[in-house]
Amino acid sequence: MGKSPTVTNLFLKIVGASEQELLGKPHNIIRHPQMPRVIFKLLWEKIKNKEEIFAYVKNLSFDGGYYWVYANVTASSDATGQIVGYYSIRRKANPKALEIINPLYDKLLELEKTGSMDASLNYLTRVLEEKGMSYEEFSNTLQRL
Repeated sequence: MGKSPTVTNLFLKIVGASEQELLGKPHNIIRHPQMPRVIFKLLWEKIKNKEEIFAYVKNLSFDGGYYWVYANVTASSDATGQIVGYYSIRRKANPKALEIINPLYDKLLELEKTGSMDASLNYLTRVLEEKGMSYEEFSNTLQRL
């Protein structure tokens, strides 16, 4: 039997890059330009407060394409409680969820381009308040569609 692929090899294949092209580079090297900044603002606020977050993220591949992930991100702390890194597990995003996420993210991105990050955040907050959910509850509900 052949050798099973490693997680790193699978990631490199999906992104379409070599290990050398990614080593030592910031993670945002694969940030898709159609990804609303407000989602990353929310993500970093949560993990800096040592709270985990589940978020839909659209990533850029080196061939100009993209792929979606459903990311679970949390901070890693040392024995004194200091954040020493971040841990993320990515799953395949539910295609049914993306039917809802895509237009939402398009609207957030439009507001960021024509208004501001605050306009985008206010819109997202209103959407979530109307649903009576946090972003995590909303994203988890969508992932289970």
